[in-house]
Amino acid sequence: MNRKILSLGLLGAMVTTMVVTWVFNGQGVIQNDPKRNIYIPEVRQMPLQVRAAYNHEKMFFQYRWASPRPGIHMDAYKFEGGKWVAYGEDKPGSQDHVFLEDRVAMMVDDGSVPEFAHYGGYVAIGNGMDSFTNSATEKDINAHPYLGKNNKKQKAVTKYLPLTREQPDDWSSVVPQDRLDTLKKAGYFLDLWHWRGHRSNVLEFADDQNIGPIRDGDPGKNGWTTNWDKDKQQPKYMFDPKRTGRIANTWQDLSSGKVGQDDPYYLSDTTKTDFDPSQPWKEGDVLPLRVLRTFEGSMADIRTVGGRGRWKDGYWEVTLSRKMDTGDALNDKAFVDGKIYNLAFSVHRNATGRRWHYISLPVSMGLGREASFKAQRFTGETPPWTQSWFEAKLFYPGQVNWPLLTSKRHPGQAMIRDGIPVKHYHNERQLSQYGVEMEFFEEIKQQWRLTVLAGIFMFVGVGFGLLRLQRKIVSGEKQ
Repeated sequence: MNRKILSLGLLGAMVTTMVVTWVFNGQGVIQNDPKRNIYIPEVRQMPLQVRAAYNHEKMFFQYRWASPRPGIHMDAYKFEGGKWVAYGEDKPGSQDHVFLEDRVAMMVDDGSVPEFAHYGGYVAIGNGMDSFTNSATEKDINAHPYLGKNNKKQKAVTKYLPLTREQPDDWSSVVPQDRLDTLKKAGYFLDLWHWRGHRSNVLEFADDQNIGPIRDGDPGKNGWTTNWDKDKQQPKYMFDPKRTGRIANTWQDLSSGKVGQDDPYYLSDTTKTDFDPSQPWKEGDVLPLRVLRTFEGSMADIRTVGGRGRWKDGYWEVTLSRKMDTGDALNDKAFVDGKIYNLAFSVHRNATGRRWHYISLPVSMGLGREASFKAQRFTGETPPWTQSWFEAKLFYPGQVNWPLLTSKRHPGQAMIRDGIPVKHYHNERQLSQYGVEMEFFEEIKQQWRLTVLAGIFMFVGVGFGLLRLQRKIVSGEKQ
């Protein structure tokens, strides 16, 4: 009987050690590390509501999502210590100020990028990406013959599709221009609708972009310029006091939300005048770093509907529209009745930028056909919006890229090779956890080794002690 109890005790000790080893693996390792571009959001999943409608001429999308405050500011100059100091994205993750706008974006494909239907935006995340721990250097990018200062003038590696690289795991191996042209004509690009809470919303546009060899704007002009005079080392413009009742806002009023959506918080042709350095500038005065202007060309294809997108009671609601077919087949996906499209969404909130957003897995949208959700056909000028919302589950993706997912390092490599959609074996909660773990892969692996080693020593120690105790008991029973 005593021997049985001892055996059960030994087994229990081993099982307990294994459970402790598993539960505490990764504990103490996962923490913010700005030097490595690591910031882990406290909330890693969020919902985005979306619905779509179309008539004979236009496609409409409506979005609704929670945000604790309206992110309507984007970069600023603050007067402090007698000079104008720029504030924007100063650190990884959420900023300590309000000067990063809220955003909602949507990637659209018509089937021309086959992997996108199964894996969504992951296919556009290559190596060397901006704000990753091991991002490419600006020096290397500037010197690149295609991406650099003599061509595309990129300052960071942005999203790109795998076939635009000779080696998909090498951001610098861009295929020749004739190959890029062939891919574009074949529709091998993603259409990107990008609504920005400051830079596009104010003048009732969304930024029309596309993803191929880089994330690029459509031909034309975007909706902003920089409010800085390099020669005079001062802002170019200030608020026109005759039209706005002020020459600047204050840091406190902007941070507290006292200056709201209906107040003059932006510089445009209706609010600005030339900067006057002789004005009685005060400590804490703030001028926008961006000067807003009307979008032009193909960049102007996407408009807000019913005025600007509005934040109310903790939620943004934004409605966008665009022609079903813009006529620009090299930059926009045409919408055709009876066809199915693949979409993926992202949201920035809480004063975050770059990769600190929430993303969705791909979803399908049918125009007159069943899919993940169905666009409503209507007659008239604006949709009645009588259909229910489709709720997309968004999550924080961490530093997971396409080269990693298609490498031997990823246990699911074979499933990707066989074209099995990610939603068949992972959910959004799991992906948000894996994304965080990937940011600390080496640390967790090292801790796992040490924990397993400690567990082995514990097994040996407990086993040795119990065996000695068992021998003493057996010896006592014989006496």
